[in-house]
Amino acid sequence: MSQTQDSGASPLGIPDHLFTAIDHVGMAVPDLDEAIAFYRDTFGMRLAHEETNAEQGVREAMMAVGDSGSCVQLLAPLDETSTIAKYLDRSGPGCQQVAYRVIDVEAVSAVLRERGLRMLYDEPRRGTSDSRINFVHPKDAGGVLVELVEPAARPAH
Repeated sequence: MSQTQDSGASPLGIPDHLFTAIDHVGMAVPDLDEAIAFYRDTFGMRLAHEETNAEQGVREAMMAVGDSGSCVQLLAPLDETSTIAKYLDRSGPGCQQVAYRVIDVEAVSAVLRERGLRMLYDEPRRGTSDSRINFVHPKDAGGVLVELVEPAARPAH
């Protein structure tokens, strides 16, 4: 099998392609309520989830992109010390990150570290809806902040 073909799963039990989907694209916004209204009324997106993540210093909303399973994440700062406030001061509103869904955030982080990329956190942290997350340093990813998202396990019914 050539190296360009997908050979299945790695010894770590994750796919060779590492990512399973685009989970969301994060947009830094100064006012969450205004941004929710804009994405709802202009683009017809549905508010799928809203929460405050004090650890990350944000109020956030996930706006569903049709029935695709992907979202636009709106991120507004809780105060002027949050990372998003600093981003807005430096760059203004707009695309702040791209997030890829993964099966195992720790295993994918380990593979990326082996490939020479720096991760922002030593261990995964809590993300939206109790997901587990980590980030690739933007200087190692062509200037893009890349988020890895392992969704929370869904309770069995």
